[in-house]
Amino acid sequence: MAMRSNTNHPRKGSSIKVEPIRKLEDIKAIKQLLQKRPRDLLLFTMGINNGLRIGDILKLKAGQVQELKPGDVLWIREQKTDKDNVLLINRAVHKALEKYLAGADPGPGDFLFRSRKGSGPLSVSAANHLVKSWCRAINLRGNYGTHSLRKTFGYIQRIKYGVGFEVLCKRFNHSSPTVTMRYLGIEDKEVNGILMNEI
Repeated sequence: MAMRSNTNHPRKGSSIKVEPIRKLEDIKAIKQLLQKRPRDLLLFTMGINNGLRIGDILKLKAGQVQELKPGDVLWIREQKTDKDNVLLINRAVHKALEKYLAGADPGPGDFLFRSRKGSGPLSVSAANHLVKSWCRAINLRGNYGTHSLRKTFGYIQRIKYGVGFEVLCKRFNHSSPTVTMRYLGIEDKEVNGILMNEI
C-alpha cells in the first residue's frame, strides 16, 4: 500500500516555505482573536508591522520599549546577520504595547515576551506554534509560522502601500531585490496581471 505524502512535511534536505497572510480581513480576524491575550496580540502586531525576524523580537527586554512613543525607533543588532536594524513603534504597535504593559507590568529587565514556563523569553518554536494555532483558528488554508509575520509585513507593504522591492530588500537586509521577491512568494497571477496594463 502506497504511503500518502504529507504535503506539510519536507523531503530530507528541503524546507517548508511559509506564506504571508495576504488578506487584511484575515489580519483583522487574528487581531480580534487575540484581544484577550495582550502578549500574543503584541507579538503578532509587532511582527507584522516591523518585518523583523522573530528571534530579534523575542530577545527584547521590557525596559527597551516601555518609554517608546509612536514614531520612536529602537536600534537592534540582528542575530542572524550581525547587522544593525531598527524596531519602529507605529500607532498599532504602541496601542498593543500599552495594553500589554498595563496588564503584565513587567520589570525593565524582564523579557517582553516572557515564557509562561519561567523567566526566560518565549522560544522561537513556541512562537511558531502560536502563529500556526492563530491561523488555524480563523481557518486560513496554507502553511504559516513565525516567518509569516515578517513576510506579511513585506507583502502588505508591497500590495497595499506600493513599496518597491528595493526598499523592502533594504528593510529585510537581503542581498538583492530578487531575493526579496522570492522571499515574499510573489505569485504568477501578480506577474501576469501587469500584462493587462494597456500601453
